[in-house]
Amino acid sequence: MSLSAPLGPGGRMFKTALSEGAELRPLTPDLAEEFAAHIDRGREFIGRHVALADVVSDADAAGRFLEAYAEKAATDTGRIWGIWLDGTHGNASGGTHGNASGGTHGNASGGTLVGGVLFRAMDFRMETAEAGCWLEPAAVGKGLVTRAVTVIIDWAIEVRGIHRVDWWASTRNTPSIAVAERLGMTKEGVAREAYLHRGERHDMEIWSVLAPEWRAGRK
Repeated sequence: MSLSAPLGPGGRMFKTALSEGAELRPLTPDLAEEFAAHIDRGREFIGRHVALADVVSDADAAGRFLEAYAEKAATDTGRIWGIWLDGTHGNASGGTHGNASGGTHGNASGGTLVGGVLFRAMDFRMETAEAGCWLEPAAVGKGLVTRAVTVIIDWAIEVRGIHRVDWWASTRNTPSIAVAERLGMTKEGVAREAYLHRGERHDMEIWSVLAPEWRAGRK
């Protein structure tokens, strides 16, 4: 899997195939309506553990959210990508970790937006980053998140020089914890009642992987 080298301080936002019929692409402000429709389909599923479902309440909110990540990309402090699935490779209708119902929603590259991955924060002075994900039910069980997070961690470590990638997950979010385990991360502990979501405080598991560990696991 070939990743683009960075251009300038912000680095290039690459796109790459994850599997037959699935592609990882930059999630940019011009895709706000498609992003909002995706969140609408998977709102309840995604919103069980992830605030994204509440933040992206409509197309305007989607635009503001993606503009904020465009600013993060410009300042090299974060990134966001979407996962698009071709409806001919596993039905994209109903369900989510985020939801996929068919159609391209005006996306010239084709496929349906069914989820995404991001670096919520990137600190190149400290050489650290915090990764995350979401997915709608229709795309669950295809290995898309694990592949997508593998791609962006490879890029962060091998292209951008990140030394440590963090992964935070509610103790109730077993799919997200399973991703951290599949990625070979180490559980460092639990931050008690660290996350307030929909009026409830959640304990958060803290996982991480260091660059030498990542490279060793990829051999």
